[in-house]
Amino acid sequence: MLIKVYSDAASQGNPGNSGAGLVILYNGQQIQQHHYLGNMSNHEAEFAAAIWAFQVLATLSNESDTIMYYADSKIVIDSIHKRYAKHFGPQLAQLLTYYDRYHLIIATWLPEKQNHGAHQLAWQAIHHQH
Repeated sequence: MLIKVYSDAASQGNPGNSGAGLVILYNGQQIQQHHYLGNMSNHEAEFAAAIWAFQVLATLSNESDTIMYYADSKIVIDSIHKRYAKHFGPQLAQLLTYYDRYHLIIATWLPEKQNHGAHQLAWQAIHHQH
């Protein structure tokens, strides 16, 4: 099965209150979720959002599914492709434990304006915490 996953993070300040948004498209269905992340820098929040997205994905999928993963964070997508993150090694290692479960996964950067759904959900996560 083909599954499309979109994640994004938002932070009020850097660091500041942060949230994650997630949109998953599969089998004719759409799942939208948001999750409060706490006080983080923007980059920390982007990695946390990606990790959370893959945790949710793990409950819906199996290793033989084809995963198209989209994020508007260049540091997350570049780190996945290089399998290296100078300042976010532990976060990347955690992300890769989920990422590497799948036989075929394609991680793609997309502009923020094309990730609007996940972005709005990330802001909802922050606003629902106040």
